[in-house]
Amino acid sequence: MTSAPPHRRIAYQGEPGANSHIVCRENYPSLEAVACASFEDVFAAVDSGDAELAMIPIDNSLAGRVADIHHFLPTSNLHIIAEHFLRIRFHLMGVPGTTLETIKTVHSHVHALGQCRKIISRHGWIPVIAGDTAGAAREISEWRDVTQAAIAPPLAEEIYGLEVLARDVEDEDHNTTRFVVLSPEPIQAPAGNGPVVTSFVFNVRNLPAALYKALGGFATNGINMTKLESYMVGGEFTATQFLAEVDGHPDDIGLARALEELAFFTTDVKIMGVYPADPFRQTVGA
Repeated sequence: MTSAPPHRRIAYQGEPGANSHIVCRENYPSLEAVACASFEDVFAAVDSGDAELAMIPIDNSLAGRVADIHHFLPTSNLHIIAEHFLRIRFHLMGVPGTTLETIKTVHSHVHALGQCRKIISRHGWIPVIAGDTAGAAREISEWRDVTQAAIAPPLAEEIYGLEVLARDVEDEDHNTTRFVVLSPEPIQAPAGNGPVVTSFVFNVRNLPAALYKALGGFATNGINMTKLESYMVGGEFTATQFLAEVDGHPDDIGLARALEELAFFTTDVKIMGVYPADPFRQTVGA
């Protein structure tokens, strides 16, 4: 469990009981977790000082990158200070008295419904899209209808007083989401104290093979690049901005040389964060 920094509140997107709420409670139990309606509201809460940290999902092993976040990050003034991986679990739940036989409709976020197709199909239930997994659980608790059930994270059962009818109903048992913690202040992990991830954004120059040349320094210096995402900037149909992540610390000789070489072929290189690698990476060979 991660030791909580001396902050008071951590903001997340979703309703109480969402997966983002779970990862906040698991890793920062001494902080007050603040629910926000949108990702934009999460960033605004930290920018305004209403919350000291933000917990944001950035990638999912099944759905891929969280597109909205990848567009917010490069333009924000926040810094990545930590990462956490959460194994995504979904339970089928309903109000007391609900059984598998009484259910007619199942409510959840569109991604959750898509990840739990087998149990829905097996019972012939009608899937109904909700805005949020935890929000679906809240609605089921309010409707008090035994013909309707929710697919939601385990914490939602506790918060909304529902009964679990089936546990771990997701089709795949390797569904994992990576979250990053954002802070208005850059808090860099020290060099030489365990595995570190460095995240940065950059714009390539308008030169032939600029991206190839820019990335060459990472290969020649033995730096493992674990992520490279492209963006279209200013409405142009060209991928000029990139978000990259590499193993290592900028103070390491190899990465320092690679970043120096990167600067020759790019503009606006911005370090987004230098933070400890989550131990989960070692279990999957990431």
